[in-house]
Order: sequence, then C-alpha cells, then structure tokens
Amino acid sequence: MSESGLLLSTVHRTAETLGSIHNPFESYVESGWNYMTDNYSEFAIATWISVILHELVYFGLCLPGFIAQFLPFMQRYKIQQKPETYGGQWQCFKQLMFSHFCIQAPLVAGIFFYTQLMGIPYTYDKMPRWYVLLAQMLGCLVIEDTWHYFVHQLLHHRSIYKYIHKVHHNFQAPFGMVAEYAHPAETVILGTGFIIGIVLLCNHLVVIWAWMAVRLLETIEVHSGYDFPYINPLNLIPGYAGARFHDFHHKNFNGNYASTFRWWDWLFGTDQQYKEFVKQEEKKAE
Repeated sequence: MSESGLLLSTVHRTAETLGSIHNPFESYVESGWNYMTDNYSEFAIATWISVILHELVYFGLCLPGFIAQFLPFMQRYKIQQKPETYGGQWQCFKQLMFSHFCIQAPLVAGIFFYTQLMGIPYTYDKMPRWYVLLAQMLGCLVIEDTWHYFVHQLLHHRSIYKYIHKVHHNFQAPFGMVAEYAHPAETVILGTGFIIGIVLLCNHLVVIWAWMAVRLLETIEVHSGYDFPYINPLNLIPGYAGARFHDFHHKNFNGNYASTFRWWDWLFGTDQQYKEFVKQEEKKAE
C-alpha cells in the first residue's frame, strides 16, 4: 500500500472509531431538536431563536466575571488591579443593547435567507457528527483569527482609529461585557470574519449556533480581565492567546492584534512589546 493510501486508511479508521463513541445525552438532544423543528418554522428558528440563544450565551458567559468583582479571593486572578465601575458597566450594557438589537439582530435575520439560498438543513438526521463539528469550529477559529488580525490592525491606523475602533478602547482594563462593546461599523467590519467561516464551512444550522457559542466563549474569556492559567481548558489549545495577551492590547493600545491565536503576531513581530513587558514582569517577580 502506498503512503497516501495508508494515510487515507488511517484517517478512515480514526473516523470510524470516533463515530462509534456513544453520547449518553443523544436521545435527549434528538428529542429536543425534533420538538423545535416540528413546532417552529425555519424562519423563527433561524432568527428569533438565534437571537435568544445569542443573548443567553453572551450574558451567561459574562455572569461569572460580573460576580467575581464582588469576591475578594478572585482578585488574585485579576490581570489589571483596576476595579470596574458601575457607571462604566452600565454604559457598556446600554451600548450592547443597542448593538445587539439594532445592529446584530437584523444581520442575524440574514441567517434564514442564507440557509434557504444554500439549502442548509435544519433536521436532526442531517446534523454533522461531533468530530466533524469540532473540525469545523477549529476551521472557523483560524479563518476569523486571520481576518481579525489584519483588519483589526488596519482599524488602529491613525487616520481612522478615532472614528471607529476608539470606542472599543474606552475600557483600558476590560471586563467580559466589553467583548462586543464597539462602534456599529466595527461590529459589521470585524463581524465579517465570523461570517466568512459560515460561508465556507457551514453544512447545517447547528454549525452556525456552535460557532456563535465558541466565538462568544473565546472573545468574552480574553476580555474578562481574569487569568486562570492552570484551570482554563482553553489554554490547552496550541497557540491560544488568552486573556493576558489581549488584556495587554487594551492596556497598551498597540500590538497583539489577533483574536484567538498568537501566530500572526509572532510572524509579523507585533507581539514584541508584549514580550518585553512579560520579561519586565518576570524580573519584578524575582
């Protein structure tokens, strides 16, 4: 057997092994999903349920960080020792409500028309296997991270920074809700990276919802203002940037432009100031 044939055979056997893993909750998931598709129209599922899911996931993920500010023992994990103000959090929340329902919600409505145009299925029996979905999420992360790095850096150009991206940098010490606190134009511009992954890799509605949850988890974590180096499972992802990496971007305003991974900043040297900062902090700790 040739090397290419051996590789394909190995991949096939691996896929069969992964596919044989039983999910003990599968019957409940299938029952719930079928109830949804039997009782709601595809338009309602793609628009209203998508909006509701976004709000539940977004603020659900923000909640631990919000509670942490009231817990003294959590402050040891806070990256910048600057307490959040109630005024700042309220300002952030109001802007988020405008962005979520006046900017993002109309864009979410486009999911329905896209799925109809491309024949994207909604039914449970067409849902991709979990390992395929996992690979799709990784692909979406890489695509979005690439778009984010180059466009984010462009938004920092002195000729346009004060008009658009400066809004997001109103919070030098970020907290979870700051993740989507942005100028409406930035919401659309950087959000395009999210959409590209869907256009290239989506083959079921669940891919859109899973990608939304993964992206929210990542962006809220890096904006949380807290770093849990030994218990955060996201740090197990090779090349994952994390909260400290992006927190420095808010503190320093320049460098560390990527959203998820470190490699673009490493490749173009835009993480140099961060590396120097880390060395200085390590010397102080000695």
